Amino acid sequence: MNARKSLSAVQRRALLATPAGWLACGFGSGLAPVAQGTSGSLAALLPWLLLRELPLPIYLAVLLIGFGAGVWACNVASRALGVADHRSLVWDEFIGQWVALLPLLVLPAPWWAIAFGFVLFRLFDVWKPWPISWLDRRVKGGMGVMIDDVVAGVFAAAVLALGLYLLR
Repeated sequence: MNARKSLSAVQRRALLATPAGWLACGFGSGLAPVAQGTSGSLAALLPWLLLRELPLPIYLAVLLIGFGAGVWACNVASRALGVADHRSLVWDEFIGQWVALLPLLVLPAPWWAIAFGFVLFRLFDVWKPWPISWLDRRVKGGMGVMIDDVVAGVFAAAVLALGLYLLR
């Protein structure tokens, strides 16, 4: 199956029939008819509004556990769909977006910094500068689905932190 094709009704049901599928498709946000990555990133902002209240060490633990769960879930879902990294698998956008917004937990920031972090993450996720593009091509399986978005999140976090620092 081509990664650009939409999911059939049977594939959607198969994906949503397992906890791994639910997680991998971002609780259904990856099933949007268009712009699945953007839909997943937007959906990730809702739980982030609660996660940002956690102490930093707990937030980092959530990221690590979420990453590990994502590697597992995306492996399972990819095998079920028969596609290595189908666009409906957006848990990587959740974790990448949460990484991108890390500076907002430690630096004073205006409300619009959330939108800036969102845009920066989407930019790096779509643009895929090196080494993101290299990871996207070379690393396979659930790790491959997850790792390029985490690095895109790190790039976005670095630019966001620099922007916030320069604005103070």
